[in-house]
Amino acid sequence: MPVSAADVSTGSASLRVIDAGTGGETPARIHLTDLGGSVVKVAGFPWWHDHFVVPGAATVTLPAGDYRCVVERGPEYRPAQGAFTVRANETTELEVRVERFVDMPTRGWWPGDLHVHRPLDDIEILMRAEDLRIAPVITWWNTRNVWKDRPASADTLVRFDNDRFYDVMAGEDERNGGAFLYFGAGAPVDLSTCDKEWPSPLAILDQAKRACPNLWIDIEKPFWWDVPAAIAQGLCSSIGLANNHMCRNKMYESEAWGKPRDPARLPSPRGNGYWSQDIYYELLNCGVRIPPSAGSASGVLPNPVGYNRVYVQIDGALTWGSWWDGLRAGRSFVTNGPMLVVQANGQWPGHVFASNGAIEIALSAEITSLDTIPYIEVIKNGAIDHTVPFADWQRTGSLGTLRFDESGWFLVRAVTDNPKTFRFASTAPYYVEVGAHTTRISRASAQSILAWVRERMARIQHDDPAKRDEILAHHRAADAFWADRVKRANAK
Repeated sequence: MPVSAADVSTGSASLRVIDAGTGGETPARIHLTDLGGSVVKVAGFPWWHDHFVVPGAATVTLPAGDYRCVVERGPEYRPAQGAFTVRANETTELEVRVERFVDMPTRGWWPGDLHVHRPLDDIEILMRAEDLRIAPVITWWNTRNVWKDRPASADTLVRFDNDRFYDVMAGEDERNGGAFLYFGAGAPVDLSTCDKEWPSPLAILDQAKRACPNLWIDIEKPFWWDVPAAIAQGLCSSIGLANNHMCRNKMYESEAWGKPRDPARLPSPRGNGYWSQDIYYELLNCGVRIPPSAGSASGVLPNPVGYNRVYVQIDGALTWGSWWDGLRAGRSFVTNGPMLVVQANGQWPGHVFASNGAIEIALSAEITSLDTIPYIEVIKNGAIDHTVPFADWQRTGSLGTLRFDESGWFLVRAVTDNPKTFRFASTAPYYVEVGAHTTRISRASAQSILAWVRERMARIQHDDPAKRDEILAHHRAADAFWADRVKRANAK
């Protein structure tokens, strides 16, 4: 059993985290272990799972002994390590320097994490420690609502440090069909009468959107059962490509209660990550244009805040509104490690290329990564068009060219060789419109999604037949939507 400080001689460790670039103290995240690798928990600082966050300097009381720490400050800084010994009734001093190796905001790229469950009182120090700029914070959920016994602020948006923003009124509806995240509602959506299926999450989405037309709905993961029906409604704004099944040191390898993958085709540990990609590509192949998002679920799953993040390109100063406008336009990339800045014929992701005839598109990139990237993949219409070995890209900065004779889409993906987790980056899609048929619809992809809808309908159970029929009405509408996509398909 763990040994408490009261049972042994104790001392103190005075820790300072220094930004090597500025020479000053900086907020950071600390992972502290003993020499056997066991996590050591400390009190007095924001703590989650296996780490705590400090404002720059901290003194912690520890049992006498030897310790190691890993200090991180988000993916734009190199992790630093330290080792120290605590002696009884003494204070040991340790200074650790973290070095920034890329500065994305100075280049117009601003990071956000769309799935945060941490206490409101800790959000500002957590965002500083991860150098995060945008964070809607989940404060209401199906069985939890922090506003139940406290008054809600009239202004739910908080700005601090000039260019960091968080909204205190984000929410989540998580039931049998999956999870949907609500941003900008202004007040909690009442989920108190909901059971696992009724009222349908799709009905709640529709009602909330009618009440708040500017509401942003994020599909938390692509493999949730209700995703095809939600897409058919046309009410969702983004989809979690870099999602919380991807963790810092491991993968949650199953699809939980979502649509399972074929593990023979997509084996662990990376299979779940590729499954999210495959489903997203199927949607794009059906003519759906929805940008990818990222979320860590820190406070529920082991991730630090900002582990999975989406970078949005903004021309000018960062504001809360400009960031969401950029995400809506798809001027973005998602990542839990590599920085992947791509241009296609000089354009950012999200751009729509329109041409009367065939078009060739040249791709260039700037990439930085702490993990090794064997090669970069150029995805066209859901399949790998070509790969570029990382060493070849380093020599030229080029990712080659693409040719489109008909409409379609493409994106760029970089998957690292990390053996424990799916660590990757992906741009949002680019779209290509050639001639009169501006939208490519794959028959095979539409048929696959239609089969998914019908499988979901067969799974829906409810003791009340009237309520079951009410739930099924949304999926029957989705069935008609996807059947029409099959009918209108113009590609294999």
